[in-house]
Amino acid sequence: QVQLVESGGGLVQAGGSLRLSCTASGGTFSTYAMGWFRQAPGKEREFAAGISRSDGRTDYGDSVKGRFTISRDNAKNTLYLQMNNLAPEDTAVFYCAAVRDYSYSGTYVRRTPNEYSYWGQGTQVTVSS
Repeated sequence: QVQLVESGGGLVQAGGSLRLSCTASGGTFSTYAMGWFRQAPGKEREFAAGISRSDGRTDYGDSVKGRFTISRDNAKNTLYLQMNNLAPEDTAVFYCAAVRDYSYSGTYVRRTPNEYSYWGQGTQVTVSS
């Protein structure tokens, strides 16, 4: 069973950048498909970005496409989310998520919370105007 710990959140001005990290332990990181979700107060959890297990295939939510980049470093058991050109509407708690991928190809990118089995505790991102 994998444990996930996010870091890198904080307060940033509009137009600025942040890089979130998610460090995994207790499992073989390279066997998991990974994702980032976010949840603003009073709103449902929203898909931000996902990355496949095997070939680094990525997908993004419409609201972050072109501004956020997800990546993974299997040697460091770490998932990243580079966030550029941040706006106040990006303010949310960001969660890292993982699911063991048993598929042959490992190329599927999961977009919904129900497709993930493990979650971190979240890291707060606040963007001031």
